[in-house]
Amino acid sequence: MPLPIPSDAPTLFIRRAAYEKSELVRAAVDERLGLTADEFRVEGDLVVIGPVFDSEAFATLLEDFERLGLIFYDDFFELSGNWPAWLLVFAAPATTPGRNRPSQPQR
Repeated sequence: MPLPIPSDAPTLFIRRAAYEKSELVRAAVDERLGLTADEFRVEGDLVVIGPVFDSEAFATLLEDFERLGLIFYDDFFELSGNWPAWLLVFAAPATTPGRNRPSQPQR
C-alpha cells in the first residue's frame, strides 16, 4: 500500500535490505531524530523515515549511512518535502512480494 509523504520536511527512503544490512536499530534512529511512531514506517521492501524536522540530525544520519557502506540513490534516497501542500505524494516499493513492478508508460 502506498504511503503518504508529507510536504513540510524531508523524508528518507531506504531499501529494507540495505537498512537491515546497516545494523542500525530503530529505537536509536527514533531517539536521534526525535521521531514519533508514525514517522518510521515499513511497507514491503521500503523503510520510510520522516518527515524529519531536525536538519542537522538528518544530514548526520545520511553521512552515517554512507559510512556504513550504503550508497545514495541505490540504497537510500531523500525527498526534500519541498512541494506545495495541495499536491499529494505517495511512495511504495517498486517490487513487493506477490506484486509485479508497476507498468511503465508506453511511448
